[in-house]
Amino acid sequence: MIPKETVDLILDTARIDEVVGEFVSLKKRGANMLGLCPFHNEKTPSFNVSPSRGIYKCFGCGKGGNSVNFIMEHEHLSYPEALRWLATKYNIAIEEEERNPEQLQRDNDRESIFVVLQYAQKHFTKNLHDTEEGKAIGMSYFRERGFRPDIIEKFQLGYSPEGWRDLTDSAIHAGYKLEYLVRAGLTIQNEENKEKYFDRFQGRVIFPVHNASGRVIAFGGRTLKTDKKVAKYINSPETEVYHKSNVLYGLYFAKKAIIQEDVCYLVEGYTDVISMHQAGIENVVASSGTALTIEQIRLIRRYTNNITILYDGDPAGIKASFRGIDLILEEGLNVRVLLFPDNDDPDSYSKKVSSEELRDFIKNNTKDFIAFKTELLLSETQNDPIRKAELIREMVNSIALIPDNITRSVFVKECSRIMNIEEQTLLNELNKIRRRNFEKKKDSVVEQNNFVPDVAAQPTEQPALQQQTRTEYQEREIVRLLFNYGLEPITAETEDEEGRAMEIQVSLAEFMLHELSDEHIVFETPV
Repeated sequence: MIPKETVDLILDTARIDEVVGEFVSLKKRGANMLGLCPFHNEKTPSFNVSPSRGIYKCFGCGKGGNSVNFIMEHEHLSYPEALRWLATKYNIAIEEEERNPEQLQRDNDRESIFVVLQYAQKHFTKNLHDTEEGKAIGMSYFRERGFRPDIIEKFQLGYSPEGWRDLTDSAIHAGYKLEYLVRAGLTIQNEENKEKYFDRFQGRVIFPVHNASGRVIAFGGRTLKTDKKVAKYINSPETEVYHKSNVLYGLYFAKKAIIQEDVCYLVEGYTDVISMHQAGIENVVASSGTALTIEQIRLIRRYTNNITILYDGDPAGIKASFRGIDLILEEGLNVRVLLFPDNDDPDSYSKKVSSEELRDFIKNNTKDFIAFKTELLLSETQNDPIRKAELIREMVNSIALIPDNITRSVFVKECSRIMNIEEQTLLNELNKIRRRNFEKKKDSVVEQNNFVPDVAAQPTEQPALQQQTRTEYQEREIVRLLFNYGLEPITAETEDEEGRAMEIQVSLAEFMLHELSDEHIVFETPV
């Protein structure tokens, strides 16, 4: 915890015009300063900074606050992280509460791993630019891919030469410990002879992986050999600073553009990200060949609620990624999809067209996931009614994951139109699936918390859990409707004895109780 006196010192020292001025071009306007708001797109400045009061206020989007609020909002940091950011800027020492020796050792180890990773990045980059092998092989490859010098420098690309211990020997000679080279995933210990060590990334071009604040946490290495027995790409293993399920390649370089454009383009690999940047489209990240994870989706959500997935034309790969789309929907984000033509991917297509043409292609060809998924799967049903029914069920399964009611209803309507099926039929199926999903989640929560139905056996904190894991809210609402409107007449659709559609007048109570009985829904709350 940061002591209150230090917090007060930071707040007193941080000048709002200096802090905001690092990110926004400000012009003097009387006693205040004016600039374009960094939190929304505007052409006429409405972002005001008052040095005398130490606050900022945008009269366009309404955001405002002090220096800490600005850093939290702009850099997507927590309150303590924003305070530390300002403390670093103004050279204010923070003496936090005393840590035990184990905590100190753990922090020191993490920092040591970061330090050797930074050394490795500089070593790989130096190899690429300054050694004959690096220039002849590594640089030739990057130029062959069409990467400009400024892009190679921006992404800190590098080269690891052939040979067993180029990086390991260089790092040890520079004073770095072998232990941290191994723990950083840079050096591998020989399993048969524990005294021998060798470089992980020998003979490969190198793609450094950065965390959201710009520190190198891992590497990807691509071989230039054609030998099928050699893995095309190898990546850093999981370490104390790198957990691949929590990392998106290129996020550090993309986060500002993602906020400005309010959309994140999701691609597959390193070169896709780099080529898109070179084409002037910077709001792009990659899952680096791994299946998309919830942690990665939540990372994107810090910057935007809109994701557009850019695919190449491989149908098998697209189908495999449907699970990723479902995860995005479940997290409440909006997902759109773009398919490149003729088996092109973002890397290859961006090199065939101009930056403007690429932007136009993306703008004019993205589809919402319903239109994309149904078109793709409908082509495989071949007018087979059973396969079409399976497809409809799969579509409704995806829609059922969307947490927002309005968004769900819009997609049900769209699916009804595309599939040429009654909206009510889809809604009935949707409700069944959502009930089933709710029951599964409820059972999961109960199991994780060792929930026992016997109320007398519950610890004192259990009622909150009980409230979350039961359908009490919905049951209360049904009872409320029955009490208040049960006798109100409504028109219901049914069929006569010969199966013809007809309408009848019934009370709301009759209709609701019939529906509950028909769906075999039983109240769980005894009261």
